[in-house]
Amino acid sequence: MAVAFQDYYETLGLDRNATEEDVHRAYRKLARQYHPDINKAPDASEKFKQINDAYEVLRDPEKRSRYDQLGPNWRAGEPFTPPPGAENVDVRFGGFGDLGGSDFSDFFKAFFGEMGGFRRGGFRQGGVDFGTGPRATAQDWPPQGNRPRKGSDEEAEIEITLEEAARGAKKSVELEKMIPGGNGQLRPERSSYGVSIPPGVTDGSRIRLGGQGGRGLGGGASGDLFLRVRLRPDPRFRVEDHDLRTRIDVAPWEAALGARVDVPTLTGTVTMRVPPGTPSGQTLRLRGKGLPRRKGAAGDLLAEVRIVVPKTLSDRERELFEQLARDSQFRPREIG
Repeated sequence: MAVAFQDYYETLGLDRNATEEDVHRAYRKLARQYHPDINKAPDASEKFKQINDAYEVLRDPEKRSRYDQLGPNWRAGEPFTPPPGAENVDVRFGGFGDLGGSDFSDFFKAFFGEMGGFRRGGFRQGGVDFGTGPRATAQDWPPQGNRPRKGSDEEAEIEITLEEAARGAKKSVELEKMIPGGNGQLRPERSSYGVSIPPGVTDGSRIRLGGQGGRGLGGGASGDLFLRVRLRPDPRFRVEDHDLRTRIDVAPWEAALGARVDVPTLTGTVTMRVPPGTPSGQTLRLRGKGLPRRKGAAGDLLAEVRIVVPKTLSDRERELFEQLARDSQFRPREIG
């Protein structure tokens, strides 16, 4: 099957040597620019989906490695035929923001497969992407001999917001598996249950659901289902373990004279004091305003100060700046 190759690096404006931090930074910038709630251009929604599609591959080392296996001599938009066996690649993926799991690029589906459930062609619901467990086949049944065998453990991904990670949440999960029917053939079975997300989970944490994995053989116990937590990217913050990093813009006079500015947190906006003489790039800390830990104090909110200047000046503003330039003894480029 030939499909058009989507250049994920080009989508995020990156080269192939981009670091993980470069990927996160590019995504946050583009997500702000093209989010449909902000950008009302006709193509903004489609562009936002492409950005999420690219980010979900390039942020994950395993997915990115598979993607890079195509080699350096590719060009965006050229026809691409997946390598032999690509349709059987067991790729673990999940967390496509608000895309609903149905608008992935043709290339993504061709190369990574459409394993949205515990079977090919599955689904995504309740913030959970299934497709990481082994695919059962009819020849697995009936079990050989009478020795009980415990069912296999399964793994899936569940995506949550930073607010849900901070306060905990209850998520409704709908899961579909392939189970043996009376004639030895496999049939789909769907079940729903609730999952409690404890406060303090971090990206990559696993939540165990006992007995919800693969069915045992010969009367053996069922395996377990492990939900691996993925934190949904938030354009306001960058996650650093349990700390959150953000940026605040201040005017030159606010940095020089000091000011009180509003800063977003996971529990609402708070006012932060910018001390007089704060330079651009200095980081201010709000203790306990990051993500909670299961034990011990919560992380901090780190706000990096950026001094910004007006792009245009009124006559009065220009007059005041010119007077300041004449009267000030400050020489920023002098050493010492």
